[in-house]
Amino acid sequence: MAISKDPAPSVATFADHEVITPPNTLRKAIAKATDPDDDPVGRAEAALAQLSTEFSDWMHAECERLEAARQDVKRAGLSKKTYDALFRAAHDIRGEAGTFGYPAAGAVAESLCRLLEHTPDMARIPLPSIEQHVDALRAMVREHGRQDMGGVAAVLTRRLREVTDEFLRTENASRPDYLESIFAPKLAS
Repeated sequence: MAISKDPAPSVATFADHEVITPPNTLRKAIAKATDPDDDPVGRAEAALAQLSTEFSDWMHAECERLEAARQDVKRAGLSKKTYDALFRAAHDIRGEAGTFGYPAAGAVAESLCRLLEHTPDMARIPLPSIEQHVDALRAMVREHGRQDMGGVAAVLTRRLREVTDEFLRTENASRPDYLESIFAPKLAS
């Protein structure tokens, strides 16, 4: 049996309690900077800037994946498989959109995820609502460079969210505690 090289945790005993302090093994993971002029944050930002030329292609590819999921829902209905594919595609866009420079698309993807996640019976999710979200998201990505896109996207996103919230209130009317949890204000943004 190998003997652990990590020191044992220290234990301080008091009259009514003990304080156990684990060893700090993270100190071993830190490398000392050899070059005082090295800027790791700057290097990371430069690498991100190099990749940013590909962000548009990646967002378009994510939109195609969402479109394929929507077509599967239209063709086969909402089953566990089609629901999961649609939710994963929307969820991925929601998470990536801000990093890729498409925050408006992220807001629409958030609304679609909300619709899918908080509807108690997936069979009751209206296909037109799914289609409106997907169409809006794809349009925002396609028309990303337009000067007037910010205002149009804000109005469209707000309206999609209102319709989604109204539907969720109706569908979850018999679950007041659940309604309260999904409409509670965010603690952090």
